[in-house]
Amino acid sequence: MARDTEVLVLGGGSTGCGIVRDLAMRGLDVTLVERGTLTDGTTGRMHGLLHSGGRYAVSDQASATECIEENEILREIAGHCVEPTGGLFVQRPEDSDDYFQEKLEGCRECGIPARVLSGREAREVEPHLAGDVKRAIEVPDGAVDPFRLCVANAIDAENHGARVETHAEVIDLLRDGDEIYGVEVRHDSGPGKRTHETPGTTEEITADYVVNATGAWAGQIGAMADLEVEVRPSKGVMTIMNVRQVDTVINRCRPKGDADIVVPHETTAILGTTDEEVSDPDDYPEEGWEVDQMIDTLSELVPILSEARTIRSFWGVRPLYEPPGTGTQDPTDITRDFFLLDHADRDGVSGMASIVGGKLTTYRAMAEEISDHVCEKLGVTAACATADEPLPGSENIETLEAGMDDFGLRSPVARRSKQRLGSRASEVLETDDANPVICQCEGVTRAEIQDAISQSGSDLNAVRIRTRASMGNCQGGFCCQNMANELHPTYDEETVRASLDELFQERWKGERHALWGEQLSQAMLNYALHATTMNRDRDPASAAGDVDFTAFDGGQSSGEEAETARGGR
Repeated sequence: MARDTEVLVLGGGSTGCGIVRDLAMRGLDVTLVERGTLTDGTTGRMHGLLHSGGRYAVSDQASATECIEENEILREIAGHCVEPTGGLFVQRPEDSDDYFQEKLEGCRECGIPARVLSGREAREVEPHLAGDVKRAIEVPDGAVDPFRLCVANAIDAENHGARVETHAEVIDLLRDGDEIYGVEVRHDSGPGKRTHETPGTTEEITADYVVNATGAWAGQIGAMADLEVEVRPSKGVMTIMNVRQVDTVINRCRPKGDADIVVPHETTAILGTTDEEVSDPDDYPEEGWEVDQMIDTLSELVPILSEARTIRSFWGVRPLYEPPGTGTQDPTDITRDFFLLDHADRDGVSGMASIVGGKLTTYRAMAEEISDHVCEKLGVTAACATADEPLPGSENIETLEAGMDDFGLRSPVARRSKQRLGSRASEVLETDDANPVICQCEGVTRAEIQDAISQSGSDLNAVRIRTRASMGNCQGGFCCQNMANELHPTYDEETVRASLDELFQERWKGERHALWGEQLSQAMLNYALHATTMNRDRDPASAAGDVDFTAFDGGQSSGEEAETARGGR
């Protein structure tokens, strides 16, 4: 029976995008489906750390070794997605000397370059470290842009003939007896739908082989065919600060615990993280109590954080996998290694395998392992080339260092644009049209916005992940409407307004747990700009100018006081 595609990959996170690229490069006919935009799940909610492996060098040395190997590969093939910040495991006076030595020896056993710095030497590397820091271990941690990385993999997959479908949610696995032969998907009617199918309709996609790469949702997908995939989702909370308080990844050198890392990421710093097992990966809590706790704890390492402004928080769900019979109670004890589950061998059901566990740093290795497995099943002998072939934008990465005034842009904007675009900078930025800055916080120009729209359609959240527009200090207050304006005249007014609302609501989702001090004033300014100036909330009181904005000028201490100042609305 003829199939629609040879291989069908479920999930558009880092692993799924890596798999579709790997298989397409080997010459297979491959399709990827993702229920939202690319990175819509765990990948888009990670803390931006390119692991050296140091965090696992004591507790999980197999994962640590995989991390350092893939760290080195990603620096080569994805240079425009990686910032080699370096990392420090910092010991405070109350932290254990024995654990510090264990960490150092563990790094060296796993092949992780590690060097001991005195407290003075550590503060020379990172001046904002606390004055009583005792010493530190220097490791090759880095920062990685998960959005740019996934998009680059998807683009390269399409360049090799793959089909990448976003806003296509799997609603059932197609099973005939002991064989899985495809899926049924529902096409979303939201903006930026990357499919020619009619919104709201369903489609059956048949395949010779199905790969379940849905991460924390792998168990839900397996259950559609009565297969048990023992994923144990673990929620981690992260907090984003207004600027980069540090330029080096700062880790607390102590056994596992919450709030032990600061990652410099683009123009911000990301604080993390917590570890709490959840039953439903889509069930994000309304409370944001972890934010205060995170800042207080990490201020012991970087005191300047206590004076900084928090602009938003967000949650990610780790796709932890525990083999049956392990019985681990604490999610922090579950390995961060990855596992390939062949459902034919394990469950007697052919046609599908699941890839579970792991982390973004090892996404390429995960993709290689399951692509090898798929090729073996289909009788394909082509070898993996993803460790050697650079991703689009990373060819000739040295061009990022040259020509700061290229394309008629001011130097800081040119630098940011070229870092994002890599070797595609000339292709995107060389234009005879006016090229103003659309997002001032992140230095994103009209040419970049238009390039992203050409790839993602009217979905402004997809434009955001490609460019970082709206992800800076103002959280879209000053640029969301400018981004939406770039959709005209290609899209009608109704589509543009819907896309603008979706983007702004996504920005608000993470801000609402950080409403105190100066950030409350920023949030109220955004409200004034959008709800009153444009009357987007259709509120007669704000349209008439009856809101007392002066109550927010000093920055209230809590959202409850702010609610009172707005008359209980």
